[in-house]
Amino acid sequence: MTASSDIAYLTIPDLVERWSTTPSKLHRLIEDHYLAAVRIDGVLRIPAEFIAGDEPLNSLRGTLLALHDAGFSEEEAVAWVLTENNELGERPIAALNAGRKSAVRRATQGLAF
Repeated sequence: MTASSDIAYLTIPDLVERWSTTPSKLHRLIEDHYLAAVRIDGVLRIPAEFIAGDEPLNSLRGTLLALHDAGFSEEEAVAWVLTENNELGERPIAALNAGRKSAVRRATQGLAF
């Protein structure tokens, strides 16, 4: 996945400092699908929109799990969440941030390959 100029990303060290936590805890959040990250230029990066204050966006995990169950890789799941969706009429992350997780989950239902 390539970096998009309109998407802000945070690195693991950014979040370690911001949340006063450890890299291992952040890696655990990624492994457990509370967060998702992609490598851009060799650096693991988390989209800033996946963060709500001092924790992962609450509604993100269920969406990531649904995408992984549908066969999406981590990179594909991140791209899907960040890309304009015709069914939603907006990017899924915008819908999640606006509290419309049910609409986003409905949009994931037909995605299995």
